[in-house]
Amino acid sequence: MLLAEASHLHVDHVGSLLRPAELREARIRLLGEHDADHNLGPHRNAELTAIEDRHIRDVVRLQEDAGLSVVTDGDYRRRSWWTDFLLGFSGLTISYTGKTPITLINAAGETRPIAGIKVEGPIRPRDSTLATNFSFLKAGTSKTAKATIPGPPIVHFLRDADFVPSVYKDMDGFWMDMIAAYRAEIDKLAAAGCKFLQIDECMLPYLCDPRHRRMSAARGDDPDTLIATYVQVLDAIVAKRPKDMVVAMHMCRGNMNAFWGGDGGYEPVAKAVFDLANIDAFLLEYDTPRAGDFTPLRHVPKGKQVLLGIVSTKDSRLEDKDALKRRVDEAARSVDIAQLGICPQCGFSTNLFGTDFTIEVERRKLALLAETAAQIWGS
Repeated sequence: MLLAEASHLHVDHVGSLLRPAELREARIRLLGEHDADHNLGPHRNAELTAIEDRHIRDVVRLQEDAGLSVVTDGDYRRRSWWTDFLLGFSGLTISYTGKTPITLINAAGETRPIAGIKVEGPIRPRDSTLATNFSFLKAGTSKTAKATIPGPPIVHFLRDADFVPSVYKDMDGFWMDMIAAYRAEIDKLAAAGCKFLQIDECMLPYLCDPRHRRMSAARGDDPDTLIATYVQVLDAIVAKRPKDMVVAMHMCRGNMNAFWGGDGGYEPVAKAVFDLANIDAFLLEYDTPRAGDFTPLRHVPKGKQVLLGIVSTKDSRLEDKDALKRRVDEAARSVDIAQLGICPQCGFSTNLFGTDFTIEVERRKLALLAETAAQIWGS
């Protein structure tokens, strides 16, 4: 059954899935493990594409067999959830200079650096592979095929220290070019028949964390002004999408080998985000206390869906179905249960190397989501 509108969405997953060993090894062999021009960006390697094609067909069947009505290509053609898409634009490079103050943190309070982004020239769309890759996915399933893209705020929030002055005279010019580049990619997806687009947006949840708010203020940004700007930009990139394209936004705080990007509930951004005119659904991290409680969901307007990320992609233990139902009931105190659904808190493999647990565990978690949703909402 094809997804016709957001109100039919009660179960989904964020998009990325664990890569089989053959696919991981082939990408490293054919592109190199650390080549920023290739392994971090889109590629056109024919041998690797053929291997990807085969494994994408398999992972589509895995999702269908698990009972999902929305499927992705698992990010099987990407090095990571964000770098490949952004390096498809001219003017952007990934920076490892350590000039960005953003860090990940773990339970012990230890921090580790995160890659930044440099603007080295005007940002322009190029002949990307996004729409071509989506067309392959769509042709291989009778379900709704979903495309995923990183939200544009990541380029600004993870910026290198010498971010804009050498290229753009002001931030308005930067944002205009970013919006135009994103719109060009979304137009290509629409022409390829995409009816479901997901924007992955981590920077707004980061701005719910006092640590990142202090950091933003220290480098001259007002955190609340940033929230308003990011919301405007996110709405603008999809303002011209086709009327029959459902747009969802996934929000989480980032997770990498027991390190994460942020803490704090959604309250500081909830009203602005849920009121976004051109976003129909939200997939929200809710698997740990770091994401706060469900009370910010009181801001969700009628007609919009919220999928609760209450199944973990970090913990291999299978969640208890009754416990999941209780969490849905808890969330329903803040928003109509008909507007709710369930999903994992994040992707299963946000980069090539994935997590420690197996594809079989992933399959069981996806099936658990579908089974639980069917028992709650009947679909």
